[in-house]
Amino acid sequence: MSNPERAVLAGGCFWGMQDLIRKRPGVIKTRVGYTGGDVPNATYRNHGTHAEGIEILFDPAKTSYRELLEFFFQIHDPTTVNRQGNDIGMSYRSAIYYVDETQKQIAEDTIADVNASGIWPGKVVTEVEPVGDFWEAEPEHQDYLERIPNGYTCHFPRPDWVLPKRNAAE
Repeated sequence: MSNPERAVLAGGCFWGMQDLIRKRPGVIKTRVGYTGGDVPNATYRNHGTHAEGIEILFDPAKTSYRELLEFFFQIHDPTTVNRQGNDIGMSYRSAIYYVDETQKQIAEDTIADVNASGIWPGKVVTEVEPVGDFWEAEPEHQDYLERIPNGYTCHFPRPDWVLPKRNAAE
């Protein structure tokens, strides 16, 4: 296995994000937590301006960062500000927290392609910010939908929200 890479994403309630992303080929490990905000040692009850996020370790030989982002844009609505479904507030914003300039460029390119596609219901409002602290969520939030299969989620793959395959020459 090549060296694992790290991705940190926020797209609404972290339960559904983790459940769908963990099943992707090349994903080694996921954990949910709080990121992108102002409170040290964030918790569910006190996470200030942090978003509910997911940290993903993945094998770049089996999946690319771009492929993860394309799936991310398919399972949540990146066109709603501070909202996913019935979940409303800063905690549920759409954000990509890049770990290096390469990830930043891939994120910006992917967003441009999503916007240019005309497939999504509006323009992407996803924030693109450098990664900061990631405060791991409490144990009851980790692997939530594996433990409670009929638990709450507002995430699902949208078959119509898929970018056309790019030519290798692009």
